[in-house]
Amino acid sequence: MTDAILEFLRQTGFYLLGAGFLTEGWKYAVMITISLVLLYLAIKKQFEPLLLIGIAFGMLLTNLPGAGLYNEALWSEFMTEGSKYYHDYGYILANGGLLDFLYIGVKTCIYPCLIFIGIGAMTDFGPLISNPKSLLLGAAAQVGIFATFAGAKYLGFNGLESASVGIIGGADGPTAIFVASKLAPHILGPIAVAAYSYMALVPVIQPPIMKLLTTKKEREIVMKPLRQVSKTEKILFPIIITIFVALLVPSATPLVGCLMLGNLWKECGVAERLCKTAQNELMNIVTIFLGISVGATATAGTFLNTERQLVTIGGTEINMLRLPTVEIIVLGVVAFGVATACGLLFAKFMNLFTKNKINPLIGSAGVSAVPMAARVSQMVGQKANPSNFLLMHAMGPNVAGVIGSAIAAGALIAIFG
Repeated sequence: MTDAILEFLRQTGFYLLGAGFLTEGWKYAVMITISLVLLYLAIKKQFEPLLLIGIAFGMLLTNLPGAGLYNEALWSEFMTEGSKYYHDYGYILANGGLLDFLYIGVKTCIYPCLIFIGIGAMTDFGPLISNPKSLLLGAAAQVGIFATFAGAKYLGFNGLESASVGIIGGADGPTAIFVASKLAPHILGPIAVAAYSYMALVPVIQPPIMKLLTTKKEREIVMKPLRQVSKTEKILFPIIITIFVALLVPSATPLVGCLMLGNLWKECGVAERLCKTAQNELMNIVTIFLGISVGATATAGTFLNTERQLVTIGGTEINMLRLPTVEIIVLGVVAFGVATACGLLFAKFMNLFTKNKINPLIGSAGVSAVPMAARVSQMVGQKANPSNFLLMHAMGPNVAGVIGSAIAAGALIAIFG
């Protein structure tokens, strides 16, 4: 009886956490603490609570010793070429835990695409159709993706990892997850946490950059009202964009196609039931599964990983300690800042050649965090000029940014996938 009790105690998470605390146990303790901090930020500070709560709780579950809900070793076998279980989903289903099963939806990119259907069903492309020039602002903001890619390469990430880190600059969580799950699933957890954290911090990160790069006179520019867009234009737009993008960047078709399908349901006027389902039930269900399964990938071994790398400084080789997760988080905020700045500066550049001046503030909305970035443009613009209403103008670059980040994702996958 005593042996049975001792055996039970040895299998508890308390024992597993304490017995090896100096080797691996402290890592679990740190990850549990991080998950609790994220839960606090999501619930108390309302940082992207709909998804961050799921990510944080998934992170908590996967780092509870002995629970066995997510098994990183199984996925390592699954993703290693030459392994007996390479790309064998049956192996995962036979040996995995609950979160392993849910993670299949991330690995197969089902969840990000379904999220894009919901986004499309909730998005009005009217401002973009009304002012096609705003497409250029959305494209300019995507420079942040490629600038961060270069920065990640410089820090020592390989091409696949750099592409996955760079996509954070698009400020589009599902797109970041889509790219990382295809190219670098081992760093999916840090990328998802960084992407959604910075999306929640749009009202904090963007205004200082907007004020730094524009004058008060530029922020006061009042733009002409947008023209009314016809129903026919709104119906044709998603069809034309899908065909064009699919032919230009086939790798982007899953994301852009799902985005445009959701929007077509919204605009056609004959599929109201499906549109409401995509906006509500589908979006909510997929958000639950996506959040918890992405959080599960943030294991102690991955999140707190350290590496040694030889770097040459002044002709001298130095064995430098790298903290990839910290680097990803820092690169994420740099990506976001660069994307914001590029959108603003390109709007100012366009004003050199246009008669009807553009308020540069709407360029910052090209980062694609819909509709928060557009609201920030409106907020900063109204502070400069209380009679200024930029929201609808900013929605043009905002939705253009969604399309632009998906195309950039497709390009990166085509190059490195």
